[in-house]
Amino acid sequence: MVTVLRYILFPVSLIYGGITFVRNKLYDWGVLKSSSFDVKTILLGNLSAGGTGKTPHIEYLIRLLSEEYRLATLSRGYGRKTQGFVLANTHSTASDIGDEPLQFFQKFEQIKVAVSAKRVTGIMELMIQEDPEVILLDDAFQHRQLKAGLSILLMDFNAPFYKDFMLPTGYLREFASGKKRADIILVTKCPQGLSQKEKDTIRMRINAESIPIYFSTIVYGKPVSLFGSSSELLDQSKRILVVTGIANPAPLHNHLATWKKEITSLTYPDHHPFSPKDVNRIIGVYNQYPDTVILTTEKDAMRLKDLNELEELPFFYLPIEVQLVEEEDKFSHLIHNYVRNN
Repeated sequence: MVTVLRYILFPVSLIYGGITFVRNKLYDWGVLKSSSFDVKTILLGNLSAGGTGKTPHIEYLIRLLSEEYRLATLSRGYGRKTQGFVLANTHSTASDIGDEPLQFFQKFEQIKVAVSAKRVTGIMELMIQEDPEVILLDDAFQHRQLKAGLSILLMDFNAPFYKDFMLPTGYLREFASGKKRADIILVTKCPQGLSQKEKDTIRMRINAESIPIYFSTIVYGKPVSLFGSSSELLDQSKRILVVTGIANPAPLHNHLATWKKEITSLTYPDHHPFSPKDVNRIIGVYNQYPDTVILTTEKDAMRLKDLNELEELPFFYLPIEVQLVEEEDKFSHLIHNYVRNN
């Protein structure tokens, strides 16, 4: 039914695509103005709606740069209940700044984390209040009011934009020609052991001329207890109840399939604000099965950890990092070269 509806809405996709095309041209021609700043700005984004792995790639850049530079991140703060510019502090919650910025703040004490729907305003506030040397901009590729110093476009290996179409028939926010604005293209969520032939084929299909293209893969860390449960519970369990509120939980499910345990899933929309009804559902499903532990993502954990009703459950989250598939030194050199020379 959903697929049929998407095809029915094809004319809407053409209208939407036309509007975004004209808007981008007005920025390209200088009719609509973009702001740039003296501070170094590195933008991560994508052409499609849904998860391409922006959060772990922001964290990759934090690890790459934070020891040498005063670093800040700036996000929209999707799902927060606050308005305007907000700088994270020790009292901030996911409701204040969003789940992903909260994750950055709690994992990296040495950086500043801010949210602002208006990125230009956010950069100005950061420059006034914190004077960072580098600002990482999360999910701002379509934010044309800002002209970032370096733009990195992410593309999911499993959902390439060259096979997609405009919303609502497909998942593209703008036509694939928007790739030309990128300084670097990163193909994310690649399988382990990606061959040179496969990489060459993808580069050919992307057809981005002189834009360098790199490939990254997800690496899962060890499960971390959300409320202090023993890791032995996870080892001894026969079943895992997986609770997710992310755009694409498929890679996590594929990874968990290798654990050789029975899997039960509760899947919610991206950035889902877990309600008392959701909590009761989680507890109810957990109580149906013996020898069960609950597993979620690190991003979801930011929204779940303040729900006191779940504290007695064996709840774990699975952190992830990204690794580049070869050419890591070249990618690192590009990033450092931009920061040092500007």
